[in-house]
Amino acid sequence: MNRFFPPSRPRAVQGGLVARSKRGAIGQQWWSERFVAVLEGMGMSGRLQRGRTYARKGQVLSVDVDAGVVTALVQGSRARPYRVRIGITAFGKAEWAAIERDLAGHAWYLARLLAGEMPEDIEEVFRGIGLSLFPAQARDLSLDCTCPDWEVPCKHLAATFYLLAEAFDDDPFRILAWRGRAREELLDNLRAARSDQPPGAADSAPSGAPLEDLLDSYFSVQGRLPRTLAPSSSTTALLDQLPPVDVTVRGRALTELLRPAYERDEAPTTGGIV
Repeated sequence: MNRFFPPSRPRAVQGGLVARSKRGAIGQQWWSERFVAVLEGMGMSGRLQRGRTYARKGQVLSVDVDAGVVTALVQGSRARPYRVRIGITAFGKAEWAAIERDLAGHAWYLARLLAGEMPEDIEEVFRGIGLSLFPAQARDLSLDCTCPDWEVPCKHLAATFYLLAEAFDDDPFRILAWRGRAREELLDNLRAARSDQPPGAADSAPSGAPLEDLLDSYFSVQGRLPRTLAPSSSTTALLDQLPPVDVTVRGRALTELLRPAYERDEAPTTGGIV
């Protein structure tokens, strides 16, 4: 039997987390919009809508993001705030090693992440090794709230989702931290992977040096260029430069059959425009 709880008004909160968005969608950056869109695509839009009011009124007291779990306190109609938990699978060491290897192999990803931005196609990196950055379906999340509402997600969970989306707006690295890799650890690992060069490579191009320290020598030759021989003016010399050709015609090598024609082209001619 379904339990019925009469409508109740949440207790007023002083100093709660208030959503910046006062109307319309919550979440301005593509990654937070993507997060909310995934959730709404799971059929949660009705409950998320009811959670917007809580998020905009400041009923959420705190939101903490850790590896594999988001915890929050949300003030409802009772004296004690409800404890909210949103769980997701945090990737292991081997999975993060593969992710970081792919990210470090592309200067574009590295530059965007070092600038504090989330590359728009970063999901392709995760998808390429069989992972998903964002939850793909409802069962990818474990949702818990201490409120008496039996439906999931309740408005307290929904309010947390919206405040979480705005937290992702402020710092996209929180998404990665939720999946198990903190910002500084990720960037340190990417820098280390990027600077892992073959022996001698660091002597000619120190990857750790700031660009402004290299401006005076940026366009100078960084090493000795290989010497090349001047091209021969003899057309028959081209035949001598060919790799071995295992083709014979009536017992004669192909290059020897072509040599008379090259010698005719090399002979001086008269007339023409000088």
